[in-house]
Amino acid sequence: METLVSFFGGQIGKALSLSKIPTVINEHNVFQEGDPEILAILDEMVEKLLLPGSGLDGKEHLEELLVLAESGKSCLLLPEHYSNLDLSIISLMARKAGGRGNDIGNSIIAIAGMKLNEDNPAVAAFTGAYNKIVIYPSRYLSGLDAKEKKAEFIRSNGINRAALKAINEQKVKGKLILIFPSGTRYRPWDPGSKRGVREIDSYIRSFDYLCLVAINGEILHIQKTDMINDEVSKDLVRVTVSPVISCAEFREKARASIPEGVDRKQVVCDAVMAELEKMHIAAEEKRQLLLKV
Repeated sequence: METLVSFFGGQIGKALSLSKIPTVINEHNVFQEGDPEILAILDEMVEKLLLPGSGLDGKEHLEELLVLAESGKSCLLLPEHYSNLDLSIISLMARKAGGRGNDIGNSIIAIAGMKLNEDNPAVAAFTGAYNKIVIYPSRYLSGLDAKEKKAEFIRSNGINRAALKAINEQKVKGKLILIFPSGTRYRPWDPGSKRGVREIDSYIRSFDYLCLVAINGEILHIQKTDMINDEVSKDLVRVTVSPVISCAEFREKARASIPEGVDRKQVVCDAVMAELEKMHIAAEEKRQLLLKV
């Protein structure tokens, strides 16, 4: 397989030349609007990698969620996370699905860790295609010495306070807030990377409705090196969206009959990942049938 750089070197260069995305995050630039010119470049790249038969199942659920968002309800999208093209795939397939697909694609605001802005200029350029709110994940503080941790803790508080304010403003403006419940891409060599992060419980608690999103098929394969060295391959990719779920009901069901001493936040996150896994397994059976056509 080729790396992202070798396969799309020219496209990456175009995106870099157009990028206006901030490469240092602070409390004043956590909300970032997507750039339609970079979006067109990413759409072209993704389409080159998608095999016939790729598409979206459950568009009607996304349309229902959008109607709820437009009525003033706060709405979440919780997808599986395999690669840095997951958001690109979801956005493109929604916009190509017809109906209100363009409205759905334009309404998505992703919650993104700041490393996507700060670690690699090419990755940062591509993330500039989409509306997003940048956060400082707590796991970024691990491994720092005491002096660094103190300074970064202050910085993280400022960024996350601004991010929370932006989320609360945007979630009642007809937007779909997308956050990956695993908090990171799944790494095949680290099964723990597929576990949900407990902070997801706080999102579910503060939103009205959600849809879960399974992603089957893989066109960008994570490597142990820099993100830009991830490998590309063509594949048949299916995105599957669950029916609309009441956040309060989902959380209440997940927390029912929990013994004393069990981390209730983690239980809710584990329930999200368990449902996504069920969806993934069912969708993979259908995808394999399409591959044989």
